[in-house]
Amino acid sequence: MESSNLKKWIEPAIQALPRKRFILTGIILIILSLVIAFPLFNRWIYPLDYEDNILKSAKQTGTDPFLIMAIIRVETKFDPEKQSHVGAEGLMQLMPPTVDDAIKKGNFSPSMKQYIKVPAVNIQVGSWYLSELTKRFKGNKVAVIASYNAGPNRVQKWLNAGTWDGTRQNVQKIPYGETRHYVQRVTFFYEKYKSLYTDLVKE
Repeated sequence: MESSNLKKWIEPAIQALPRKRFILTGIILIILSLVIAFPLFNRWIYPLDYEDNILKSAKQTGTDPFLIMAIIRVETKFDPEKQSHVGAEGLMQLMPPTVDDAIKKGNFSPSMKQYIKVPAVNIQVGSWYLSELTKRFKGNKVAVIASYNAGPNRVQKWLNAGTWDGTRQNVQKIPYGETRHYVQRVTFFYEKYKSLYTDLVKE
């Protein structure tokens, strides 16, 4: 009796379900929506600004544009008014000695120093500096990132002494906790920006 009553309830419910092709179509539409929405959601989480300046400066200096993006994200989150307690300035938080060195060695106009907080100028000088670090450390991006935080001479000493081998795998051997954390954050954002904004970079 109970089985018969249960059957009376179940059969109409089953018959009311959409046909298989409608279910399959619904699943496909959901998957397509997620595929489209996921990158857009990620771009919202990892926004990009000043991309024209970044791409132009990267091309002029031969610097990886995604490294510039990641550095800016960690340093200022694309806020050119970010204040520094040590005197670093602009989007890429450039120290005055770095700017002076760029003017001297990079053939920049001395007048650029007074405009260093302007995003286009800051990115141009910062990109040049990253290019110089990349040459010094023979393309080792992890060492370049560490140098941007701790200074190239200090990182060179760590490498020469065998304190750190310059790899991401052994980042825990970097003596400075701040630099260890900095390398981890920049490499994280580097991978994110490279995966999300590859379409901006024309080969």
